[in-house]
Amino acid sequence: MNVIYLESLKKDLKKIKDKKLLKNLSEVFIKLEDVDDLLKISSVKKLSGHPDAYRIRIGDYRLGIYYNENEISIVRFVKRNDIYKIFP
Repeated sequence: MNVIYLESLKKDLKKIKDKKLLKNLSEVFIKLEDVDDLLKISSVKKLSGHPDAYRIRIGDYRLGIYYNENEISIVRFVKRNDIYKIFP
């Protein structure tokens, strides 16, 4: 699957210092590239009210993504209490 990493995600990742969290995140990135159907990945939830918006839970953080046919745009990676304020 085609995965696009947006600039906002890169800014969020620069703030993360936890190596275990970054390792878990890199595993999710690999799964996203290999998967045929987004909902086959564990911890994926469709956001209500937004037809293309999804989130993936990784510990206390959430990965905000948009999914259209064969393209995934990874937008944000922030703490769970902040993700719904800034995404979507």
